[in-house]
Amino acid sequence: MSIHAGARAPAVRIRHALAAALALAVLAACNRAPAPADAPATADPTATADGSIHPDAWPALAWPLAADPALEQRIDELLASMTLEEKVGQIIQGDIDSITPEDVRKYRLGSILAGGSSDPGGKYNAAPAEWLALADAFWEASMDTSGGGKAIPVIWGIDAMHGQSNVVGATLFPHNVGLGATRNPELLRRIGEITALETRATGMEWAFAPTVAVPQDVRWGRAYEGYSENPQVVAEFAVAMVEGLQGKVGAPDFLGDNRVMVSVKHFVGDGGTTGGRDQGDTQVSEAELRDVHTAGYKTAIEAGAQSVMASFNSFHGTKMHGHQPLLTDVLKGRMAFGGFIVGDWNGHGQIPGCSNDDCPATFVAGLDMAMAPDSWKGMYETTLAAAKNGTLPIERLDDAVRRILRVKFLMKLFDAPKPSQRALGGKFELLGAPEHRAVARQAVRESLVLLKNQGGVLPLRTDQRVLVAGDGADNMTKQTGGWTLSWQGTGTVRADFPNADTIWEGIARAVKAGGGQAELAVDGKYRNKPDVAVVVFGEEPYAEFQGDIPNLLFNPGNDSDLELIRRLKADGIPVVAVFITGRPLWMNREINAADAFVAAWLPGGEGAGVADVLLRKADGSVGHDFKGKLSFSWPRNALDAAVNQPGHDPLFAFGHGLTYADNGDLAPLPEDSGIEGLQAPAGVYFARGLLAPGLSLKLEDAQAQAVQVTTVPAALADNSLAVTAVDHERQEDARRFTWSGAQAASVAIASQPPQELTRETNGDLLLVLTLRPDAVPASGSVAASAGAGSPLPLRDALAALPAGQWTTLGIPLKCFAASGADVAGLDTVVRLHSDAATTLSISRVAIGAVSEARQILDCPTAN
Repeated sequence: MSIHAGARAPAVRIRHALAAALALAVLAACNRAPAPADAPATADPTATADGSIHPDAWPALAWPLAADPALEQRIDELLASMTLEEKVGQIIQGDIDSITPEDVRKYRLGSILAGGSSDPGGKYNAAPAEWLALADAFWEASMDTSGGGKAIPVIWGIDAMHGQSNVVGATLFPHNVGLGATRNPELLRRIGEITALETRATGMEWAFAPTVAVPQDVRWGRAYEGYSENPQVVAEFAVAMVEGLQGKVGAPDFLGDNRVMVSVKHFVGDGGTTGGRDQGDTQVSEAELRDVHTAGYKTAIEAGAQSVMASFNSFHGTKMHGHQPLLTDVLKGRMAFGGFIVGDWNGHGQIPGCSNDDCPATFVAGLDMAMAPDSWKGMYETTLAAAKNGTLPIERLDDAVRRILRVKFLMKLFDAPKPSQRALGGKFELLGAPEHRAVARQAVRESLVLLKNQGGVLPLRTDQRVLVAGDGADNMTKQTGGWTLSWQGTGTVRADFPNADTIWEGIARAVKAGGGQAELAVDGKYRNKPDVAVVVFGEEPYAEFQGDIPNLLFNPGNDSDLELIRRLKADGIPVVAVFITGRPLWMNREINAADAFVAAWLPGGEGAGVADVLLRKADGSVGHDFKGKLSFSWPRNALDAAVNQPGHDPLFAFGHGLTYADNGDLAPLPEDSGIEGLQAPAGVYFARGLLAPGLSLKLEDAQAQAVQVTTVPAALADNSLAVTAVDHERQEDARRFTWSGAQAASVAIASQPPQELTRETNGDLLLVLTLRPDAVPASGSVAASAGAGSPLPLRDALAALPAGQWTTLGIPLKCFAASGADVAGLDTVVRLHSDAATTLSISRVAIGAVSEARQILDCPTAN
């Protein structure tokens, strides 16, 4: 355990520290994977991939903030006066969706957060004034001593992912995947400064940013939160963003009224999980973990980052929220991190032996503040009990509180008035200010990467007819992506973005200024034949695990965008394709079909930045050339997703990007993706009459004898269950299952390897069945189960659906978990049972959100 340079510990504190260190050492021994008895000797122990950690092999850093004895004395005095209850309150963070100012007043909590879909009054589009009023209310509660207790200001953390993207009207910058393509750290520094100003205006002091993951597999749903697959780029950008948000150490405005505290995230290895799986296991060597995935933390610490967020992922099976060797021995010890470590959303609950509301082990391992959004009260009570009985050593508790208080003192929050009365409080004119938007527009221009420019079709003249097509052309939701006003970035409307331009709006203004005519036709069906078409298309918004994909196919099973490009080309119209995406995907067919292909990433709110580069100025000159260079290598096929795998052979390497001076001609690319079988988005198990790879359909009789269905029709030997093909949206794209009722039988979708649905379960997702209840029995048992879980009654839910009509029924994954199914390893995705005469037709089985189900199964046993 490291002691801050400014601390002055009496002898008794040191003795207690030794006891705490012993407890930490015990935890470390439990966390470390034992070395095999026959392990070969190696010159560099960090080169092995066994999960061991050697702190002395990590970079030895110096905390950049000079020791301040006067500050430490203030902390000592406050800490000595605090009750155990007050200390525990400081290390618990609750979400505004589950906590009130009165709760803060009663429990003296040290921090609150606004999660991705948590907003004042539950309104995703709450006005800036509502955010500020709520900030005032929580601050006033924390400073109220009328009921006893110390006045310790609460700090409010929020995911400012690409600007203050939670608040209507704020400037929306490109997501990090695009910013990395700019290769412009000074631009990033300015973006950090603006984000801090707009965050302070709405009452918050703490940004959960920057993300310094180094994604090595873009199948990861958070890949767009990373600046690059290259650790050097991430390291350069980390220091720029930290200094932009917090200011420079030693500068007069460091952590001042126009700055916010950062939370560098997610420590560590979140971008290196096997298969790019969110919250998965990072099984790389210690050397790769240190040299690749820690690159941004080194520079961020040297820049004075005041907070680091622990990651959901594991390192060789040990969850980071409980990884003492990395949290304490490496981060706080070897790397001399002097700030505090905050957890991620109930991440502590994933540690073996812990639950969301009971986990002293996470604090013993080195976490200083638990993010317990909806479990804060339980965590407070169990942590208090642990502190009283010694499970959580008082020295470890005091160290955590000291680190949190130090940041609050450094930010001068003890001397500050309520948020609305601070220097920037209520200055809502800063939100989307013209000078801020100009920086965002510059970022868009510099982030665009040109991959093809056949015959020099770009830049386009503005004195001609320009058709703008595609569902991304006038679509702010698609353009801004996830973490925008809502967690997944969905459910918004154009009016929610008053200080922003879509790509269509930017092009239309530029063409009009140049004397041309612009027409918007999303479907490409123009009124007057254009001279050129710009087709804007791309990924739908997503965040975190909902964005995980099994391969690099774009919009699998739906070729509408490709068909649109080809149709316009067939009409003799040159086509410029603008691809909105959070990651490189296999786009060979679209690149072949278009005359020019531009990766626009997730550009945020300034669509006019795209027009600035695609179009010439009104006088015919080039206003802005392409500057963007790939921050992630572009795949040759849909299978080559992992940068760190042998044989990685990208189509366009890291750093590639054309300018107008380059020869942009490209020979036709091969159009074999390498993917066979059902081509469907992640989480789709059955669709269009096909099963996803690794799945099988089985009919099971009452004696558990199974028949694997490879062709239809098929039936059990006793005819208790039969399956035939039927039509739903296309020929034979669905299956009809008919139970005779002679004896019980079931149909199951089996998976090998098993499905890992822990994240989806925690995220309140459903198994959504698109079905038609053809015949539902009036009595008897009809049920659904998953894995080895107990059956969930289904008959009443089916009977409530319109008979003979296609509809959707959702079964919450939490219901399966509550029934005993192991959602971490489901060998059976779903099993439908019946012992009565029943007929069901099913056309699709997939993981989905609540909004995708017309009816949701009521599962009273679910937590």
